[in-house]
Amino acid sequence: MNQKKKRVVVGLSGGVDSAVSIIKLQELGYEVEAMFMRNWDSSLNNDILGNPHTFDDVCPQEVDYLDAVKTAEKLNVKLHRVDFVDEYWQKVFSYFLEEYKANRTPNPDILCNKEIKFKAFLEKAMAMGFDYIAMGHYARSVHAPEVELLRGIDRNKDQSYFLCQLTKAQIAKSLFPIGEMTKPEVRKLAQKYNLDIASKKDSTGVCFIGERNFKLFLKNYLPATPGNIETLEGEVVGQHDGIMYHTIGQRKGLGLGGAGEAWFVIGKDPKRNVLLVGRGENQEYLYSNRAIVYKINWIGPEIGGEFNCTAKFRYRGVDHNVTIRKLDEDKFEVIYLAKAKAVTPGQAAVFYDGERLLGGGTIDEVFMDQEKRKY
Repeated sequence: MNQKKKRVVVGLSGGVDSAVSIIKLQELGYEVEAMFMRNWDSSLNNDILGNPHTFDDVCPQEVDYLDAVKTAEKLNVKLHRVDFVDEYWQKVFSYFLEEYKANRTPNPDILCNKEIKFKAFLEKAMAMGFDYIAMGHYARSVHAPEVELLRGIDRNKDQSYFLCQLTKAQIAKSLFPIGEMTKPEVRKLAQKYNLDIASKKDSTGVCFIGERNFKLFLKNYLPATPGNIETLEGEVVGQHDGIMYHTIGQRKGLGLGGAGEAWFVIGKDPKRNVLLVGRGENQEYLYSNRAIVYKINWIGPEIGGEFNCTAKFRYRGVDHNVTIRKLDEDKFEVIYLAKAKAVTPGQAAVFYDGERLLGGGTIDEVFMDQEKRKY
């Protein structure tokens, strides 16, 4: 008696990674279909109050959709198109704006994965009768004997950092067909199948919004107040047009010159609307050795009094040896004795045990010994 093929729907973005995911699943014998997600309405650019805005730059979403159509035709898979514009606005973009208003630097890609790709998309796929969803992320999922999420084989492209908010239930229904491949191998397989997008460049920018002049884009939603740029000693060295538009460790876009080493953002003083800067990329004030992390999503073993593992504080950042102490149900203290640079509130702290992703949370406060950084 023939076993029924498992049905999988791939989130087809119009790029090479999701296209090759289809190929890998077909080679493994799955019954494969694809779905293109429309999550940003480029024709109705309204701010949180409903005020219309017009942008000079155009969202490349429709170009990606046409690429997805060509790929689906080439690989002989049915392509669905689904609209998650409302969900994206309510669950991802509104949070993104609120964090910037609070002078924090959010990571919308992590929330987009949690709320859209592995929630709204997953729920839609299950309602349509699929057994699994699949995405073109460089990560690996294990479903037995325990549900686990592992780093991608390609360390330069590993995207497990962005999946730190997934639950075990979401991982159990998710496949990552290119997690065992490197990027060059992905492009080579796409070329073998004569896909037009084999050499298409990787997408960058905000999840589903795309590449834009980010400051101009953000100004449409969050008009800011200009103020002083100062050193820690209180010397005024320039003017900013909104401290929310800047992030810790930033070098470019400050409008500061002069002799000596380059200027870097080392902190913010929201009460005075001041952006703090210092010369040199190794400014001591950029470093910390302790952080408070909240909104923890934990899929590893339960944390008792203390737990030792490694942590990444930025995508493609180095792994730091850390000790985690649980403060309450929602907050953890993370100690890293070897100092880390530019650990920034609003960004994610993501925890690992070797290859295995343990979970992650949002950085709330940052300290060097007992001194709180003005991040």
